[in-house]
Amino acid sequence: MRRVIRWVDPEGYVSVGVEHPRDGEFSLLRGIEDSLRLLQGESFPLGERLVPADEFSLELEPGLTLIAPIDPPELWCAEGTYDTGDADPVGSSPFREVYTSAAESHRPRLLLKDAGGRRTVGPGHAIGVRGDSTWTVPEPEIAVVIGGKGTILGYTIANDVTSREIESANPLFLTQAKVHAGCCAIGPSIFVPEYEPSGFQIVMRISDEEGEVLYQDTATTAQMTRSFPDLVAWLVRDNPVPAGTVLLTGTGLVLPDELNLLPGQWVEIHVPEIGTLVNHVVLASDLA
Repeated sequence: MRRVIRWVDPEGYVSVGVEHPRDGEFSLLRGIEDSLRLLQGESFPLGERLVPADEFSLELEPGLTLIAPIDPPELWCAEGTYDTGDADPVGSSPFREVYTSAAESHRPRLLLKDAGGRRTVGPGHAIGVRGDSTWTVPEPEIAVVIGGKGTILGYTIANDVTSREIESANPLFLTQAKVHAGCCAIGPSIFVPEYEPSGFQIVMRISDEEGEVLYQDTATTAQMTRSFPDLVAWLVRDNPVPAGTVLLTGTGLVLPDELNLLPGQWVEIHVPEIGTLVNHVVLASDLA
């Protein structure tokens, strides 16, 4: 197995497809709409093949719409997991010492960002920015799909949309900074490697409505100060996390203070093994 995707047809039927590593085509799996069953080891007969129009965005033939590769019952995020040098993700916040203390702790910062998929979207769908914030940023991340007893079933891309203004005002406002309509996107696929990956390269691009690139930069998970298994182990410690839960593992890209995510813009996050997650930006109130 390599990559797993899901799509919906014009009649509303959801299908799961699995990639053939040698030719990049995907085969429909018969009798399954929930990719978690496949990730947990169930086998299904193969149906017709699909050839994505684009190797990375995984756009399918007309009439078939890519959706999130899994419906996570819970979606958590980890903070402060990268060595970003002198970059300060909370700007000139008077509470910087709180974040410094947390960064020096053996305990990671974990936050429940969504449950039941109410605020999480897939590729091609709109992400939301809060109307009561003047400084919002996308956070490109590797996300792990978790199975029973904290096993890692696969990897996908996530965009952890965050209001830096609200976060930096007071640490107690962190949930409001990170939890709102359209605050997260995942996809376009789940990557299931044969062996434990040594790392991922993450490229993010932000463009305006006319397609002009406003920002582009690259990070690598080699900058992480915690491993994927370590973060998962902390998440499931004394915490009954259901199979299919997705954990966002933090971002290595701290955007310039003057960059503010606005409605009409586009965010692309590319990881070669997984694909490219593309989403446009709207006001969260339009999604609520």
